[in-house]
Amino acid sequence: MQRIALTPRTDWQQRVEAVGMNYHTLDGDAYWDESACYRFTTNQIDVLDDATAELHGLCLKAVQAIIDRNLFKQLLIPDWAVPYIVDSWERRAPSVYGRFDLAWDGSGQPKLLEYNADTPTALLEAGVVQWFWLRDCFPDADQFNSIHEKLLGFWQHYRQRQPSLHFAGVDTSDEDSGNLEYLRDTAVQAGLQTQRLAIDQIGWDAGKQRFVDLRNNPIRALFKLYPWEWLLHEEFGPYLPQARPAMLEPPWKLLLSNKGILPILWELFTDHPNLLPANFADQPLLGNYVRKPLYSREGANIQIRRGSSVVETDGSYGGAAYIYQRHTPLPDFAGNFPVIGSWIIAGQPAGIGIREDKTEITGNNSRFIPHYFVEN
Repeated sequence: MQRIALTPRTDWQQRVEAVGMNYHTLDGDAYWDESACYRFTTNQIDVLDDATAELHGLCLKAVQAIIDRNLFKQLLIPDWAVPYIVDSWERRAPSVYGRFDLAWDGSGQPKLLEYNADTPTALLEAGVVQWFWLRDCFPDADQFNSIHEKLLGFWQHYRQRQPSLHFAGVDTSDEDSGNLEYLRDTAVQAGLQTQRLAIDQIGWDAGKQRFVDLRNNPIRALFKLYPWEWLLHEEFGPYLPQARPAMLEPPWKLLLSNKGILPILWELFTDHPNLLPANFADQPLLGNYVRKPLYSREGANIQIRRGSSVVETDGSYGGAAYIYQRHTPLPDFAGNFPVIGSWIIAGQPAGIGIREDKTEITGNNSRFIPHYFVEN
């Protein structure tokens, strides 16, 4: 794994906008950053592919263990939502996607930092934008990237059970809107009928006990780029088990989308080469560790403790519910610290996207860096 400095394409802004990415610059700084790229070998890509498939399998086993051992309170899941979650698992409600965030320098085994199982973003960047960059800049190389094809395959299969789908998210976020519209576009390409609305435009028809859109049409299936833990606490959240629209991501993904899955995975699969030691707050780790809130996003409220040194971020996710994970250093490329986001689409490894920052805590504005690989 190498970091290579590059000269950006002269018209890179127009090129990424042409494929749907209008949030390439955040707060005046480049978010899409092609002044560098990462180079892998085929063997290294095979390691990432295998690790992603392995972690996906471990997570599915962990869902069953949480249900069997009734660990819902440990994950701060309200009692009324438990039957709803369990039912979705027992029905094997389908899941579109997830993203494992990995620490890896190209040698040994990748280590799981966290699993973005419910509302992962950076999908458009990984699936489309870096693919067109590759064609322009390294046309003879390859890329670990079958995201677009696997999304189309998922929707084509999903269409057999549900031909229409509403897409909802937070319209005030350009990044969320871009990712949501990309997902909707792939569904349209696969033949689904779709409608787009903001999450706060979802209505409840008390008389017919169903969710409706702005035209009062029933919402029978909903893709929501909106966290399950927020959705359950919305005013209409308790109505979800009554109306039971088909949901993507499904309710059982809530068991995987909070940091509590990390100590559960470690307890179930201690010393697994792709996992890091992790405990709940009542069993703090000795030595160097990272403290993470059970529910947090975009690097908020993270604390890294190495001996007497402490690095932390602020945010709105603080409180008493934390987990502790053994600190593993990220690769350091001249002060750039990359995290590999490895995608699972329809249960299959589908490619990677790399975010990097000048610190070891990846945040909302951390840069997206493209990649390619060559034969060994």
